[in-house]
Amino acid sequence: MEILKKLNLVNGLPWQNFFIGGIIKGNPYTFINLKLHAVLENFTSETCTHAEFFIGVNIMTFKEMMTEKAVKLQKSLVLPEGTEPRTIKAAEIIMNKGLAKEVFLVGDEEKIKAAAKEADANIDKISIINPSNSDRIDAFAAEYYELRKKKGITEEQAKADIVDPLKWGAMMVRLGDVDAMVAGAENSTGNVLRAAFTIVKTAPGVKSASSCFVMYMPDSDWGANGHMIFSDCATIPEPDAQQLSEIAIAASESCKNFLGAEPCTAMLSFSTKGSASHDNVDKVVEATKLAQEKRPDLNIDGELQLDAAIIPSVASSKAPGSKVAGKANVLVFPDLQAGNIGYKLVQRFAGADAYGPFLQGFAKPVSDLSRGCSVEDIVTTSAVTMAQAE
Repeated sequence: MEILKKLNLVNGLPWQNFFIGGIIKGNPYTFINLKLHAVLENFTSETCTHAEFFIGVNIMTFKEMMTEKAVKLQKSLVLPEGTEPRTIKAAEIIMNKGLAKEVFLVGDEEKIKAAAKEADANIDKISIINPSNSDRIDAFAAEYYELRKKKGITEEQAKADIVDPLKWGAMMVRLGDVDAMVAGAENSTGNVLRAAFTIVKTAPGVKSASSCFVMYMPDSDWGANGHMIFSDCATIPEPDAQQLSEIAIAASESCKNFLGAEPCTAMLSFSTKGSASHDNVDKVVEATKLAQEKRPDLNIDGELQLDAAIIPSVASSKAPGSKVAGKANVLVFPDLQAGNIGYKLVQRFAGADAYGPFLQGFAKPVSDLSRGCSVEDIVTTSAVTMAQAE
């Protein structure tokens, strides 16, 4: 989407590609994808008729940003559902687009090849790993035993369990054999999360992993050029204050990673700065305090009603002095009901694109898919997941 803006409005936005146009020797011309400083150095009065000079900006969508980042990072990916047709086709596209340096499908080689033929997919660039005959099975089983021995698992049972594709993929991530895992095309969210929680584990200092959506509202100025983070909309039904504070911190980091923007994180409630009294409000107030104490470097404030969080005129009267009110780009909902309803309202009523849910708070990148996902969904989610593996 091309938007013409004045120079002072576009300067300093790091994830945008600038273009510049004018009349060169009597002919219209546009320089595409030039960084602003390069444009100013190379586009001089000798080559342009200033009367028809303009500067514009080509704003990248979230999907484009993540695709570009994945190509640049060149990380490795495991797709544990190796015989699932959409997953196989996605693996082919991921490699053909250069989104990863290596993609692994987990399962029996002959079954994967047969499924690939049925899906009309070329998997010559894909690596196949069969846990049952892998030379990594002893190391994986030993690590899994150490993780689960307090639960009463035996070494023999650990070796039998670790060949499960989801567990195997998660262990590949844990031990650094790959950078990221994406699953869920044929497994439930519960199964994917169990593998992630028991093997990948949460990041240091984080007790509860959560999720976020990236909401994109085209042709709008909400959040970061139409992009916002909504959290948690898919994982923790009734977070306590401690969990809600972790959700706020993780969502703020997701804003940095996904949007390339400094987070302005609003802790949402039906109260703004003490306008109402209720136990539910107290929880948000406590969560805000905990998040601010844990991460004073992050811009987190609450409790705020939605209008106070995103509309400057309302913020000035309801929450004067707040550094977040009126300009939030991260919305943290008080519970899963509010978050799930909230993102769907914006998606349906505002026509927003909803990307996710993306898991956050794990030690290493893991993502869950909807079982109704498309091939394109798997490719996009894979790009986003690898983009987190910096």
